[in-house]
Amino acid sequence: MVRGRPTKSQIRQNIIEILFYLGKGYGYQISKIYKEVFPPVTQRSIYYHLRKGTQTKEININTIKEEKGEFSWGDTVEKIYYELGDAAEPKGESRVKEFLEKH
Repeated sequence: MVRGRPTKSQIRQNIIEILFYLGKGYGYQISKIYKEVFPPVTQRSIYYHLRKGTQTKEININTIKEEKGEFSWGDTVEKIYYELGDAAEPKGESRVKEFLEKH
């Protein structure tokens, strides 16, 4: 019997589906889309699977941008933009495609 967490995750697969149609996106943007299309999960779980996806090569970091604005924590924010990695296997989830076409 294999110990530990399984390497495949439905949450990570759903994130891959979002990135497949989105092209690239940052964590909060992916989290908002996820909550509209799939069963609710915490934002912390989304960020965990984004980091785990970079380790498993399913998700790549595209760019890291520092943007200025008026935020509750200060005047700058660091946005990490993600894209699909080489090991990603998107299945073409129609719910994601329909949601992104509407919005």
